[in-house]
Amino acid sequence: MNSTGASPLNSSLPGKISLIIPAHNEELNIGSLVTQACEVLPGIARSFEIIIVDDGSTDRTTDVATHHMDPHAPGLLRIIRHREKMGYGLTVGDGLRASTGDLIAFIDGDGQFDVHDLTHLAEHLGEADFVTGRRANRADNWKRKLTSGVFNILVKLLYRIHYDDVDCALKLMTRNFLDDALPLVSRSALLNTELYIKARRTHHRVLQVTIPHYPRTAGVHSGGRLIPILRAIRELVMLRWKMRLQ
Repeated sequence: MNSTGASPLNSSLPGKISLIIPAHNEELNIGSLVTQACEVLPGIARSFEIIIVDDGSTDRTTDVATHHMDPHAPGLLRIIRHREKMGYGLTVGDGLRASTGDLIAFIDGDGQFDVHDLTHLAEHLGEADFVTGRRANRADNWKRKLTSGVFNILVKLLYRIHYDDVDCALKLMTRNFLDDALPLVSRSALLNTELYIKARRTHHRVLQVTIPHYPRTAGVHSGGRLIPILRAIRELVMLRWKMRLQ
C-alpha cells in the first residue's frame, strides 16, 4: 500500500472509501479496529481514509488510534474531537459530514463488530445504495436487547419502516445516498432510523445483510442507560416534525 492508501490490485474498485469510527473512551478497542480497517479497506476501494470522531474521551483513545495507524498508512487517519460528550447521533453525523469518499461506512468503536464484515456489505453495492448490517445474534445483556427490541417496534409503528435491527451500527452507503440524506437532524442513536427514512424518501435502495455480533471484551458499555433511552424515545416522536421542516 502506498502513502495515499491506494490499492494497486484492482482498478475496477470504487475510488475511495471513508470509514467513520465514533468512540468514547475506547482506548482498549480502537487499536484493533484501526488495524483491521487498514487490512480490509484496500479490498473495497482504491484508496481510503479513517475518521475517528472522539466524543469527549478522557482516556488515550486518539493516541492509541494514531499509534496503530502509522505503521500501516501514515497520514490517512483524521481525528475529530468533541471537547465534551455530545452523543451518538452528533458524533456519527460529524464523521459523515467530514467524509470525502465515494463510499462511506461507519462502525462502532467498541469492538462488537468486525471491520472484515464490511466486505460482505460491499458485495451488495450493485443491488443497493444503502447496505446495512443485521445482527444474527445480538451479544448484549438482556436490558440492551429489550431496549433495542422496544425501540425497533416503535420505529415500525411510527414510521412504517419494515426492517429489523435498524440501530445496527455497521452501515455502508454511496456518496449519492449520503448527499441526498443530508442534512441530518438526529442527535441520538435515532440517526440510524433517520437514514432509513431518508432512503425511502429519496427512493434509494436499501438492503440488509446478516452479520455476526461479538461480546464487548474491554471498556464500558455506553448504551442502555435510562436517560439516553428516554432521550432517543422523545426524539423518535419529534423526528417527524423536524423532518417536515427540511
